Amino acid sequence: MKGFLSFLKKGSLFLSLMALLSAFCACNQVDDDRIPSLPVYINLSGAGMWNTYGVSGVGISRNFINRDGVISPSGFPFTATTYLGFGGVLLIGGVDPFTSEPNVPLAYDLACPVECSSSVRVYIDQDNLDAVCPECGSHYDVVMAGGSPVAGPALTGKYKYGLRRYVCDPAQGGGCIVHN
Repeated sequence: MKGFLSFLKKGSLFLSLMALLSAFCACNQVDDDRIPSLPVYINLSGAGMWNTYGVSGVGISRNFINRDGVISPSGFPFTATTYLGFGGVLLIGGVDPFTSEPNVPLAYDLACPVECSSSVRVYIDQDNLDAVCPECGSHYDVVMAGGSPVAGPALTGKYKYGLRRYVCDPAQGGGCIVHN
């Protein structure tokens, strides 16, 4: 019986330490849900559509925007079923942060989560392939780390903010469909 009570005390200590560790780690989590969740659907299925509007390698990117007088990419056939989230969609070739599969399309909302405005959109810095906010200066790793912050207020502020991720599913006949 004495051994069992000793085990329970150690178990309680272990559980207490785990709870404390969980609470500490939760404070360092990245919030990638800060901006409003709006519908996303971009149909890039078929080889022709993908070859024209898709991304063909790591670091190759394209913005999809259709608001505030900005239309990108030029000539893209926006339809009634095309939805572009809060600030538009960034499509970029990179490494899947969950499977480490190389050279896959990744998609993020263009709105900076620190600024939380649909008109303040990140751009790709071609020197380091980070997404950068022109207002607050935050940098996000969109090629290898799933839109996590790497510099600026998104990383060093009271809360850590990452870009909202979207899903890129392979389409029959080639290309992909971007959605949430």
